Amino acid sequence: MKKIYTILMMAMMALAFTSCEDEYIAETLEGTWKGNMYISSYWDGRTYDATYTEVTFLRDPYTYASGAGYWVDYYSNAPWDYVANHIDWRVKNGVIYVYFVEEDTSLEIRDYHLSSSRFYGTIYEDGHAVDFELYNTSHPYTYWDDYRWGYSSWYGDYYWARTRSGDADSTKVTEKPKRFVNPELKNK
Repeated sequence: MKKIYTILMMAMMALAFTSCEDEYIAETLEGTWKGNMYISSYWDGRTYDATYTEVTFLRDPYTYASGAGYWVDYYSNAPWDYVANHIDWRVKNGVIYVYFVEEDTSLEIRDYHLSSSRFYGTIYEDGHAVDFELYNTSHPYTYWDDYRWGYSSWYGDYYWARTRSGDADSTKVTEKPKRFVNPELKNK
């Protein structure tokens, strides 16, 4: 009986340790990060490469190891300036899970290093893996209005992309760009 009790107590301590570690990761992750995530979007028969990505992680004050935020991929050679998604995220057993609300897709961040100023590691999405590197650009205040959230003509979703004038008419677009991690960009 004593052996079962000892095993049970060790399991509970390991669970508590993992939970505290996840909360610490989430606390360090909270903020705005900018850098290269090696993201591309496929649209209208062409692939466009993002020049950089900005991700904001806002921690839920009631769950501690999860939250919401936004993920914005910026482009310089596409018919749009950026593609923005609201995200839900959580840390579980050290793995960061990111869910893209508008796209209904997910990715995992594993094998990473995280400090208050630098975040780098590997993204795993749909069988592809790519390394990334971000730097903390957090300010005391988050400016949500910079991304002009609203509604688009696509199924009542949130406004997800701002087109450049003259490059594309967003009222005539019939498909959304399909975002994906692109390991080939790392070699360019």
